[in-house]
Amino acid sequence: MHPATRQLPLFAVLVLAGCVRLGPDFQPPGEAWVDHWNTPALEHASQRAVHPDLRQWWQVFADPVLDQLIAESDAHNSSLKIAGLRVMEARAQLGIAQSNLYPQLQQVSADSLYVKRRQYGGNNPVDRNFWQHSAGFDVGWELDFWGRFSRAIESSDASYFAAEANYEDVLVLLRSQVADSYYALRTTDARLRVAQENARQQQRNYEITEKLFKSGQTAELDLQQAKTQYLGTLSTIPLLEDQIGRIRNSLVVLIGRPPGALPLLVDNTELIPLVDRAVLQDVPANLLLRRPDVRAAELNVAAQSALIGVAETDYYPSLTLLGSIVWSADTLSGTSRNLDLVGGPSLRWNVFDYGRISNNVRVQDARLQQLIEVYRDKVRQAAREADDAANGLTRSLEREHILREAEGAAKRSLELANSLYREGYSDFQRVLDAQRALLDAQDNYLLSRGDAVSNVIALYKALGGGWYSAQPKVDAQTRQQMEQRTDWGNLLNDPAADKPVSQLPNQVKDHE
Repeated sequence: MHPATRQLPLFAVLVLAGCVRLGPDFQPPGEAWVDHWNTPALEHASQRAVHPDLRQWWQVFADPVLDQLIAESDAHNSSLKIAGLRVMEARAQLGIAQSNLYPQLQQVSADSLYVKRRQYGGNNPVDRNFWQHSAGFDVGWELDFWGRFSRAIESSDASYFAAEANYEDVLVLLRSQVADSYYALRTTDARLRVAQENARQQQRNYEITEKLFKSGQTAELDLQQAKTQYLGTLSTIPLLEDQIGRIRNSLVVLIGRPPGALPLLVDNTELIPLVDRAVLQDVPANLLLRRPDVRAAELNVAAQSALIGVAETDYYPSLTLLGSIVWSADTLSGTSRNLDLVGGPSLRWNVFDYGRISNNVRVQDARLQQLIEVYRDKVRQAAREADDAANGLTRSLEREHILREAEGAAKRSLELANSLYREGYSDFQRVLDAQRALLDAQDNYLLSRGDAVSNVIALYKALGGGWYSAQPKVDAQTRQQMEQRTDWGNLLNDPAADKPVSQLPNQVKDHE
């Protein structure tokens, strides 16, 4: 039989082995209940409409100041910049994994050695000094018979998409935090105005009572009660001013500025807007699975699933093709110069496991199961957040309606108490009680509106709203700084277009 004919069966076996990819293929870890999930609270607190787009849900408030704050945070927030740089890091890690499909060893060597040799062949030893030169090129290519490298690429690919999902999750959190802080600032500012207005009214009452006491027309008890109420209200003003300063500082840091004044904010004495429902473009179940942190958890499962296959390849032999070209010469006269060409396969196999390989596979499998549970818990927690926010929105709107009527009743009660007191049909205590009730009603009403807006924001956040941004993940200034230090090639460029969400289960198979 011809030698080439004898090698055909071995070649066929190797080709077939090259099609094997050890380890489990990725299976989405979803649960059946998610496909049709909805709750009565969510149905009541949401509606289907085209505008505003869920990716820019804050436009439902029609507030240009909020729009500008979110644009500033998108451009300057440090957490978002870090998330974008982690995407670039993941792309570089993917490039490292992909490089293993090519020859792993590519080494050029060159040596020049000075040799001083003394030969003893008789009574007089002879010294022979010469230079010895050599140059060589070595190559080693481990073939991916069992899918070690393709599974590693699959894992890195999933990790890359997980980093992108984490970037989108930071966008969701950042935008909700900016909106929440902005309206919390406006709410606290309105509470401060109410406290200041009530303090001015109570100061006037205190001054009138003081004059009446000095003229003997009222008792000291009325004076001390009026003073106590006035000072109590006055004491809340520094606390509210401190809260305003803290909220403002948190907001300016979110938009990437140092603590201090915020020129974007203008004096706005209007009440914060109420939104009774969230506008959605899809059913809640689909939006829940679209949440960036949920997708990141699923992609982490995919990345870990591929690592099981990487671990299982240690059970089997590795075949490496080796080759060398070596040229050697020296300066001795009469010696030849040599050019050696060396090549062939190298088989390596750890035939004794001692539990190392099998236990490593078990470790990877246990980690996979942990991530599956993390994903399932993430979905349940996301559903809980959405239901809580929807229920909170409904209840806070009910409370706002009640407190709005209570505020009107408290104002009327104070008017009647003042009238009866001036006419001598009531004591001063009723005036003080009415003033206290009015302050409480006004403050609680403002808090209820703030709670309603906060629940709207929480509902959009729970459904993953605000995940998209057209800006590059690495801004121009950062990119220039990085390119001055390191050759990044085209890795800092954003992909031309985002992959559709429907392709999510296939993203981890792009390099299979």
